[in-house]
Amino acid sequence: MSSMETVAVSPALQLKTKLRAEHVNMVFTRDGKNTHVLNDINLEMGDGEFVCLLGPSGCGKSTLLNTMAGFLAPTSGAIKVDGEVVQGPDPRRIFVFQERGVFPWLTVEGNIGFGLFKLSREERERRIAHYINMVGLKGFEKTYPPELSGGMKQRLEVARALAVNPDMLFLDEPFGALDSITRLVMRSELLRIWEAERKTIIFVTHDIDEAVQLADRVVVMSARPAKIQQIVTIDVPHPRDISSPRYLELRDGIFKQIGLAHKL
Repeated sequence: MSSMETVAVSPALQLKTKLRAEHVNMVFTRDGKNTHVLNDINLEMGDGEFVCLLGPSGCGKSTLLNTMAGFLAPTSGAIKVDGEVVQGPDPRRIFVFQERGVFPWLTVEGNIGFGLFKLSREERERRIAHYINMVGLKGFEKTYPPELSGGMKQRLEVARALAVNPDMLFLDEPFGALDSITRLVMRSELLRIWEAERKTIIFVTHDIDEAVQLADRVVVMSARPAKIQQIVTIDVPHPRDISSPRYLELRDGIFKQIGLAHKL
C-alpha cells in the first residue's frame, strides 16, 4: 500500500494510512504445544486516529498491540507503518504502561526529560515545562513518583511518552489499576491531550464504555484465537454525551457483539 492511501474513519473523514496489519497470525509454542493467539488480522489505521482494541480478557489484544509496536514478530503476515514492514521497536512508537514506565528515583521533570539528552539544555527545559503544564503537573516538578497518586503517575507516564515526540502511542489498559473516578478523569485528560497533539493512538481495553467514550473506531475482537469480529465507527462528536440515543445505540450494539464473541 502506498503511504498516500487513506483510511475512511467516518464517511466524512479520510486520513492518510499510518499502520496496516496484513494477514497477521501469531502462534506460540511451548513444550511442543501450539497456541494460536491471532487469526488472520487485517486492519488499517489512519494518521492521527484514536483506535481502541476491545475484546474479552485473554483474547490476544495485548499480543496484537505488542506485535504492532515491534516487540513481537508475527508468525506470519506483516505489520507496516508508513508503508514499511515493522522489524522491531522504534523510538517513534512509544508504549504507555500502567505506571510501570516511570523511574521512581527520578523527579517528575527528570522522568519527562529522560529521553531528551540529545536536545540543547534550553530546548530540553522548554519541552519539559510544556508537557508538565499539558498534563497538569505544574508545581510537582521536583516530586518523586512514590509521592504521586495513581492518576498523577499515569499523567507523568503520558507526558514522558509525548516529550520524545513519537508518531504513535500504544496504551495497554493504562487506567486499569486506577479507581473508577480517577479513570473517568484520565479519559478526559487523554482526550484533551490527543486533541492537542493528534498522535495516532492504539488503546487496549476490555471496558466497552471506555472504548466508546474515547475512540474514533472500536475494533471488536473475538475470543482466542482472536479475529476481528467488527469495526465500529463512533460517529458521536467529542465531548460525548453518554446519554444520547446514538451513543447508547453504538454501545449496546458492541455489547451484543461481545456477547456473541464470548459464545464462540
